[in-house]
Amino acid sequence: MLSSLKSSASSSSHEEQEHHRRHHPAGRQLLVSCADLVGRGDLPAAQRAVGLLLGAASPFGDAADRLAHQFALALSIRADGRLRRSSAPEAVQSAYLAFNQITPFLRFAHLTANQAILEAVEGSPCVHILDFDTSHGLQWPPLLQAIAERADHENPPPAIRITGTGTCLDVLRRTGRRLQTFADSLNLRFEFHPLLLPPDSAVPADLNLTFHLRPGETLAVNCVLFLHKLLKDDDDGRGELRTFLAAVREANPAVVAVAEREASHGSPVFLQRFAEAMDYYAAVFEALEATLPPTSRERVAVEQVWLGQEINGVVVGMERHEAFARWEAAMRAAGFRNRPLSPFALSQARLLLRLHYPSEGYQLQAARDAAFLGWQNKALFSVSSWH
Repeated sequence: MLSSLKSSASSSSHEEQEHHRRHHPAGRQLLVSCADLVGRGDLPAAQRAVGLLLGAASPFGDAADRLAHQFALALSIRADGRLRRSSAPEAVQSAYLAFNQITPFLRFAHLTANQAILEAVEGSPCVHILDFDTSHGLQWPPLLQAIAERADHENPPPAIRITGTGTCLDVLRRTGRRLQTFADSLNLRFEFHPLLLPPDSAVPADLNLTFHLRPGETLAVNCVLFLHKLLKDDDDGRGELRTFLAAVREANPAVVAVAEREASHGSPVFLQRFAEAMDYYAAVFEALEATLPPTSRERVAVEQVWLGQEINGVVVGMERHEAFARWEAAMRAAGFRNRPLSPFALSQARLLLRLHYPSEGYQLQAARDAAFLGWQNKALFSVSSWH
């Protein structure tokens, strides 16, 4: 196990890493040393260190061992200069659904964003939701249910249209059929329109020409775990994001719901990005350890497939995450203002944790008109609302 490793590598100076150094100091030092070799371009030495790491860190051990194993795999990909073969779509979908089921993070983001949308469109006879990165559409059945429950003879439910975006038309069509069936069971007027995104960009070239807002419709834009995909290396990572937010602003939505990982994985310095990613995912792995036993197949799938692909993306440099301050600044620069999350939205999120995730390790905080969900004292996801 990692705790038995001996290494003379110097530890990182970041104060926030102290907790993890105390638990597995030698293993963490070796990971950081290996990342330093990669950052300095000494790939042969990095490959040797990766081999030692993979021989010591068990993917079925405690949280620190499992974390080290996933980061060692990511370092091996980076050191070899190759791309890891992607997991089968069915395995990714299964791991995504398991992550949604056994941790509150995705459900918190969906529930809180939905409440912001509900409050912003209240009283509108027709609602059009422009949803970026719809995937399997897990966010929308609870919203449709809430709309149906609010209706009565004097206040009929609004007509709902969702334009769902993604890169796989088959997935979007299947999602649309499932949502249509669910909406029909609630007697809601509902339409789903798939919007295929170009393979070389996260957004259409001209957003306002790719979807049509009908007269009388109230527009809501949903950006749950989406904005970070617009961060590129050019123009300090702001070019595509700025263009996208300007197009959204021009569409004049009643609300823009934003949810992102509360992380800082965008540093141009590889070693800093690596250390920050380790701190972030250490908290996620600890939350999983407190929830499921080591032998849980769902836990293994979440760690190795869903979180594994995220870690690979961060370490290889294909994926960037930023903290709330970055999104707050970008939204304000684009001309948006906060829509403070309501007390009901926050109490609903607390109820979700109390009923379905009773572990005391999950912490919900409200600050700067946003909600933050984390593990112990580390915030991991944020949700905010804008107009």
